[in-house]
Amino acid sequence: MDKKEILIGTIILFGLVSFSFCLFSGASAGWSFNLIESIGNEGFRDLFLGPGQRFSLESPDFLLVEKNSLTSVAPPTTFTPQVFGALVGGYETEDVKKIIVEYEVEEGDSLWGIADKFGITLETLLWANDLNKGSTIKPGQKLIIPPVSGVIHHVKAGDTISEIAQKYKASIDEIKTFNELSSEDDIFVGDILIIPNGVMPQVSSPQYAPQWVPLADSYFICPITAPCRITQGLHWYNAIDFSHGNCGEPIYAAAGGQILKVKLTNSTSRWANGGAGNYLTILHPNGVVTMYGHIATSFVNPGDNVLQGDRIALMGGQPGTAGAGKSTGCHLHFGVSGARNPFAK
Repeated sequence: MDKKEILIGTIILFGLVSFSFCLFSGASAGWSFNLIESIGNEGFRDLFLGPGQRFSLESPDFLLVEKNSLTSVAPPTTFTPQVFGALVGGYETEDVKKIIVEYEVEEGDSLWGIADKFGITLETLLWANDLNKGSTIKPGQKLIIPPVSGVIHHVKAGDTISEIAQKYKASIDEIKTFNELSSEDDIFVGDILIIPNGVMPQVSSPQYAPQWVPLADSYFICPITAPCRITQGLHWYNAIDFSHGNCGEPIYAAAGGQILKVKLTNSTSRWANGGAGNYLTILHPNGVVTMYGHIATSFVNPGDNVLQGDRIALMGGQPGTAGAGKSTGCHLHFGVSGARNPFAK
């Protein structure tokens, strides 16, 4: 190739790059909103957030709110890297490494067979589901499956890693490593920890026997805009799903309290943050903790105080987007720790 051909090729390449830059940067606000009008809000949202999007998932720094306005989205950052119990059903051998799964019993299943299928001890399966060796199971019944042999622990006020390790005769280092804890203090009320090789104390009360705080009917409000539409009933862990089918809708604090955790991720993996994807938790004055999963972005930070009804996040969950986690569509996973979920029927 001679110098003339190289020069022509360079000029053409420069022209294409310049044109692309102008085209995709939306050189003026008028161009941007003309595009929205020409393809419609739904089409615009799908262009950036749909499963077959033409642009990189990391590119947009804004999100459609209720399909009629734009809001900026802060770049995802990871906070407090605890493992959170997965909010999933099903089993995938390559992905499920540190994830609690919810398994639906099939015809012909036995407790021993299920434990063997998932590579855990029978005792681990029994402890996780408050069962004993004489318990019977039936098709359609849902069982909690820990990712490794050991114990599932729900963190309560005053818990420490050292005390938890001693209680279950487990290793502090194994607990920290498996749950990706930065230090022994890196746990919060409402967290769900995996205790590898832990042993349930014989004198202990059942692991999942609820010690629930009684709540007035009006203590929680629906965390999404009216109508309060439930799309999935009670599932692991003590959670209800809400959705109108649209990402970008506001999410509200169901009750007042303090923000405990805000955990966001750049990952598009379905198993990000234990399947919950982006999520935040709120500690309420009565000790109850609420969890808001599959959010698109957060408007709050750890330590913030919020009032009931405050806008705290935007709904996410679009499969394939960063922080969607194990989600099949735009929705809010609303979990309650320490009390009955008031939206469970």
